[in-house]
Amino acid sequence: MTGMTPHCQGCGAPLTRTLVDLGSMPLANSFVKPDCRDAEPVYPLHARVCDACLLVQVDSVVPPGEIFSDYLYFSSYSDSWLAHARVYAAMAIERFALDRTSMVIEIASNDGYLLTNFVAAGIPCLGIEPAANVAKAAIAKGVPTEIAFFGADTARRLAAQGRKADLLAAKNVLAHVPDINDFVAGIALLLKPEGVFTVEFPHVMNLIAQVQFDTIYHEHFTYLSLLAIERVFARHGLRVFDVEEIPTHGGSLRVFVCHQASARTEQPGAAAVRAKEVQARLDRPDGYAGFAEKVYRVRRDLLAFLDTAHAEGRTVAAYGAAAKGNTLLNYCGVSAGRIAFVADRSTAKQGLLLPGSRIPVRAPEAIFAAKPDYVLVLPWNLLGEVSEQLSGIAAWGGRLVTAIPRLQVH
Repeated sequence: MTGMTPHCQGCGAPLTRTLVDLGSMPLANSFVKPDCRDAEPVYPLHARVCDACLLVQVDSVVPPGEIFSDYLYFSSYSDSWLAHARVYAAMAIERFALDRTSMVIEIASNDGYLLTNFVAAGIPCLGIEPAANVAKAAIAKGVPTEIAFFGADTARRLAAQGRKADLLAAKNVLAHVPDINDFVAGIALLLKPEGVFTVEFPHVMNLIAQVQFDTIYHEHFTYLSLLAIERVFARHGLRVFDVEEIPTHGGSLRVFVCHQASARTEQPGAAAVRAKEVQARLDRPDGYAGFAEKVYRVRRDLLAFLDTAHAEGRTVAAYGAAAKGNTLLNYCGVSAGRIAFVADRSTAKQGLLLPGSRIPVRAPEAIFAAKPDYVLVLPWNLLGEVSEQLSGIAAWGGRLVTAIPRLQVH
């Protein structure tokens, strides 16, 4: 990219406006084996705003095969996410009158955490998942799964087999797509004439307002507003007919999409979110100014906190080996010398080191063995869930800490 102006992956216009440049860092989910002495590859992490269509995106510098072929994110390790999936399935079954004659397809179906709810209800379903190791976990649960990247080619192949969707679901996949136009073209091909596509994504309005820069990483190619994504859908003959604001991932949108010619009428939720985005000035390029300064303040305050804790002889551990935590730690330059270890429930991550910082990942029990003075909660969006899991730290005076949107000791 050096010396060349990158172009918008949505509309092709030159990208000349920076949201924030986080420097070079390793892939957020590429955990490191303890005996590895080689430095992992790093890539620029530079988020930009398209002046023409307002799509926020990072420079596309990493081939997707390096990110998603063997993936360590299993949705089933989060209790709150499983509950979110159950509620969604119940809503969709009732709202769209799904039954044994329907077909539900989920894109990026992970370990089958969502589709198991439809299987249990006797509704035919299919998962599409590119990471073979994760797809195998879904198949073992009885969820039929295609191991493939989703796009127009995959959609065409499935549609030719007669597998088109009454409900096509995508949870947090749209941001992970390196070619958003190819992906949305696939939606249009796979959706029945009156079918519904629902997609959830973290709302860039909250990312900016709450300084959630740690949700920026190479695996997230785009950071979406309703205004920007509606332009992409329209390009492929699709329209938004409803929007819900939901609390997941620090504040997300659930967008309901249908074919332009569908009989579905627009619901008030869509206009309400559009109005909020206009009020936040997300309908104009200058509405994205000033973000980098807020990000720098988070780094300054976290490093000051760690310096003070070290000077006072206090110990700091972290909780949640989440991708967002790796962006935070690597941007701030925090290493294993400043945070002793990070605890995580995922057995797939335990025993490995965080990329970049090389902080070791241990089981949650390690916190109760080490009794640190502070535990930095990296997935701040799960603070309530983590507070319950770690309520016992109060016994030795331990405190939870979050760094975003500002440094807080809880």
